[in-house]
Amino acid sequence: MYTGQVFVTLKKAVLDPQGDTVKRSLHTMGYPEVKDVRVGKYIEVKLDGATRQEAEERLDEMCRKLLANPVIEEFHIEIVEDDQ
Repeated sequence: MYTGQVFVTLKKAVLDPQGDTVKRSLHTMGYPEVKDVRVGKYIEVKLDGATRQEAEERLDEMCRKLLANPVIEEFHIEIVEDDQ
């Protein structure tokens, strides 16, 4: 069994109003050193797969079809083999 870790972020060219709100809030809270904030999402998927490569290929396919919006988001994945 494998755990797929998916990190999804907005593409650099896409505005991030949520990130801007967080940045302003951090400044208000006394963190003026914060220069930029981009908000993304983290998704964890448990996979049964014969091989690490198979698990990675299947997770990549899932990201392209559902977990990330390829028009405005980019993603990277990591596969971790679970201890059994």
